[in-house]
Amino acid sequence: MIRITRFTLLTLLIIASSVIVKAQANYRKIENYQVTYGWAHHFPQDWMILRQFENEGKSYYLLVNPQTLETKVDERSFYQVKPMSMAEARDFFKNTPYQKALRKAEKQSVNIQDAGIESGMPKETGISLTADLCPSHRPLDKRIFTDIFNEFKKVEQPVPVALSVTGIWMRQHPQDLDWLKQMQAKREIYITWINHSFNHHVSLKAPLKENFLLEPGTDISYEVLETEKAMLKNGLRPSVFFRFPGLVSDQQLVYRITDFGLIPIGTDAWLAKGQQPQAGSIVLIHGNGNEPTGVNDFIKLLQSKTQSIASKQWLLYDLRESVDEEFEGQ
Repeated sequence: MIRITRFTLLTLLIIASSVIVKAQANYRKIENYQVTYGWAHHFPQDWMILRQFENEGKSYYLLVNPQTLETKVDERSFYQVKPMSMAEARDFFKNTPYQKALRKAEKQSVNIQDAGIESGMPKETGISLTADLCPSHRPLDKRIFTDIFNEFKKVEQPVPVALSVTGIWMRQHPQDLDWLKQMQAKREIYITWINHSFNHHVSLKAPLKENFLLEPGTDISYEVLETEKAMLKNGLRPSVFFRFPGLVSDQQLVYRITDFGLIPIGTDAWLAKGQQPQAGSIVLIHGNGNEPTGVNDFIKLLQSKTQSIASKQWLLYDLRESVDEEFEGQ
């Protein structure tokens, strides 16, 4: 019989709490957050450096695995490092899926709406779900997440979903954000966090060429980097994906975003606009409570695929894997 003393119990609680803290990785005192590029190596993996910052006396990198598009935050001291310019880093990693995806997004930069990567994994039967969390006074539409979990829990867990999040939404909806993080902690869903700008300014009167992030006077560095910092402070891991507010951009803006090392993600199936998903589609709905039509359409889509889901003939795919596999081997 094992006798648990108060000291042993306290020790276990401290260890458990430290594990939870590490898992959440909230960086609440970020300083000197900078765009920095280069090569970082920790055997056996090469990483590309995207950002560096300090937090409570320690220095960190935000890194991307150029083969899998996975990102992570880690202490600088763990790595062998070679600083580079963005051009040098892109050339060094030019044959990786990450750089191929950046180049494809730039090739599709001329459209004023829906520039960037629109689909992936066309040979697979299923979709990548993206839900936008634009600023909204309405609460999170939780049906999306509870329904996908209930539908897929027997065949796919955690269920992958990509969320395009704004800084304003995170600030205004801390309880909804905590609810999403709890679902992820329980391995019910796996979230890829997409940068959707900080403010998501929009005008009902301005033409598209002067709207959203194309609004005169917009500080793109603020919109991108402050959102990343807000993610890190809330315990979220920024991905290498960016979604333009309103899906509106121009060629110059696309290149501004790729210069941050971010891959613009569009959609070929905005459900609320009646666009039907195909095999490999990147589907767009809004999870911020402002678009019940799109959410209803997605739930109907799920219900129509019940038998295909049960037999693993129709699945949800991780956005990183969808984009990665499209460019792998090219």
